[in-house]
Amino acid sequence: MTVKPKIRGFICTTAHPDGCRAIVGSQIGYVKKAGKINGPKKVLVIGASMGYGLASRIAAAYGCGAATIGVIFDKPGSETKTASAGWYNTAAFEEFAHADGLYAKTVNGDAFSSGIKEQVIELIKKDLGKVDMVIYSLAAPRRTTSDGTVYSSVLKTTGKEFTNKTIDVRSGEISEATISPATETEIFATVKVMGGEDWKEWIGALRSADVIEDGAVTVAYSYIGPEMTHPIYKDGSIGRAKDHLAATAKEITRSIDGVNAYVSVNKALVTQSSAAIPIVPLYISILYKVMKDMGLHEGCIEQMYRLLAEKIYGGTVKTDENGLIRLDDLEMRDDVQEKVGEIWNSISSGNISECADLDGYRKDFNRLFGFDADGIDYEADTDTAVGIPSLT
Repeated sequence: MTVKPKIRGFICTTAHPDGCRAIVGSQIGYVKKAGKINGPKKVLVIGASMGYGLASRIAAAYGCGAATIGVIFDKPGSETKTASAGWYNTAAFEEFAHADGLYAKTVNGDAFSSGIKEQVIELIKKDLGKVDMVIYSLAAPRRTTSDGTVYSSVLKTTGKEFTNKTIDVRSGEISEATISPATETEIFATVKVMGGEDWKEWIGALRSADVIEDGAVTVAYSYIGPEMTHPIYKDGSIGRAKDHLAATAKEITRSIDGVNAYVSVNKALVTQSSAAIPIVPLYISILYKVMKDMGLHEGCIEQMYRLLAEKIYGGTVKTDENGLIRLDDLEMRDDVQEKVGEIWNSISSGNISECADLDGYRKDFNRLFGFDADGIDYEADTDTAVGIPSLT
């Protein structure tokens, strides 16, 4: 079938298998060119099919020569319906990895569940013995706990409502958005979904089963951002969850022997999660313009390669005074943020093309789903019933 993007709000309901494969291949190519890292050799990536999780898996496999197990929660396609982008990304990664002699297997299911944890533990025991790095990169909107309770996260402020500029990415129209405050119940639910509780459960389960090495590193991902986005992000409901994540890193390191846990604060990029947050897409569009003009822009794969090569395995782990790894160091440079602030104050629907990289934002959004990849004929028929090698 011929596959075209079908976009509803901040979600694309189709994905292109050939485009996903080409984009995964380009990320692998970047790491191969960047060079080898003296890093982990047996890596578990929880949330491995898109964004930072996928880039982490690629960086570990091709930068460190690591065997990788990925946990995903994605839907396969058929002859008449596309799979999710994460499914195609994983299929492509495994295909490339196996061709290059790298171990790569995937478990597909709800990472919050005890059943998937048990399945992963058995796979580690059978194939790898133990893992020496665990990357926790879940970005799920809801979580079902062991007692059957379903918690859903919200993207809201805390305390009071917040109004600021936002953008309709498709039309380029700038308007104002008002975000209402979350209730305490909603904040609690957001922390249950996006905080560190499940991360700690994973590490505890791996340690109890004796499938994680002494001295292993585990890392989860977060974002802080500039003051203009603090009410909706850092100080919002999602920020409460990320505070819990950071506290959990310290708790894991303190309470689970032999495991060193870190939170990496990454740069703002176009992801399914960030696209859903009001105000943030406009900020990212401006940030892209500024950082590209300054030659500082990085995507997911550049960030994750730098995380392993420079921040974690480049000698001692590099953290700030709060124990956080700061991969947002370039984004938060004073000269970058000063320029972003100047543009933010003057931007309008009339000057958007000069003041922001909206085309770059749109392209990165499309590429999340395998569209806008170089060298792909999007008018041609493609096989949408692609299998993941280790699942077939």
